[in-house]
Amino acid sequence: MPGPQMTSNLMDEVRTGLLANPRRLPPALFYDAEGSALFERITELPEYYPTRTERDILERHAADMLQEAGTDLELVELGSGSSTKTHLLIHALLSRQPDGSYVPIDVSATALKHAKSALLEAFPRLEVRPIHADYLGGLASLNHGHARRLVIFLGSTIGNFDPAQATSFLRSVRAALQPGDALLIGMDLAKAPTILIPAYDDALGVTALFNLNVLARLNRDWGADFQLEGFHHVALWNAVESRMEMHLESQARQFVRVAALDLEIALSVGERIHTENSYKFRPGVGEAILHDAGWLLERTWTDEQKWFAVHLARC
Repeated sequence: MPGPQMTSNLMDEVRTGLLANPRRLPPALFYDAEGSALFERITELPEYYPTRTERDILERHAADMLQEAGTDLELVELGSGSSTKTHLLIHALLSRQPDGSYVPIDVSATALKHAKSALLEAFPRLEVRPIHADYLGGLASLNHGHARRLVIFLGSTIGNFDPAQATSFLRSVRAALQPGDALLIGMDLAKAPTILIPAYDDALGVTALFNLNVLARLNRDWGADFQLEGFHHVALWNAVESRMEMHLESQARQFVRVAALDLEIALSVGERIHTENSYKFRPGVGEAILHDAGWLLERTWTDEQKWFAVHLARC
């Protein structure tokens, strides 16, 4: 029987993706406890520039960001993970008001538990109200009693959506909020493949383990029998689509069963399962997506190399 992590929508996505040509799996499978821990390791790798670049922007400009967002704010974070970068925003918030409220929304219950403990220790004046849900489900569960909210969506997670999906998603986020609420969103910018590819194919192989954990999770939770040693991690730059792609490439002819779906598939040598896209935004593209989704862009902060941007937009 499907376990608690197997929603009907996710099961449909996995079934459809494994039967597609080319095959694919949804990125939602990355973030169980093991996957979340591996991703935290990735963010500390020297090749993985997005986390430290975005953190540098927040360190330099968090006070300005909170000033621009408004007063009497409640912070709501989508895909909060460990909430480490958010500490900078919370510190800026509590420097401006006597107390504060932070609502982390994440699909990893483990990450939420650890983040809440660390935040309460660091910020005794902070109220932390975790929500174990996907992005839009978490937003839908919010009450509308608070005067103003700042929704935080960091890490260029928006790059995991294709442009049409990103527009639709950000439109849905706006619909869940009130006039005057704001969005602080990180977007990774397009740059040389010599910088991008190592960020998704590091020398220590941590990203490869993160990618393979998708299959390991299907084995653990869904009764699948993927042989992990039979797959190779592939990271490539798709210049036409301006995105990094991750795939798992079958190294042999093999048959796989996924018991939870009552599904069997045959994979040929060299056949790939597409697991993730990470779009890198060319000039003006991210701004256009926000505009098309009905947001008013108010301000943008970038690093000196123009590798990453953090936008503040208003409902």
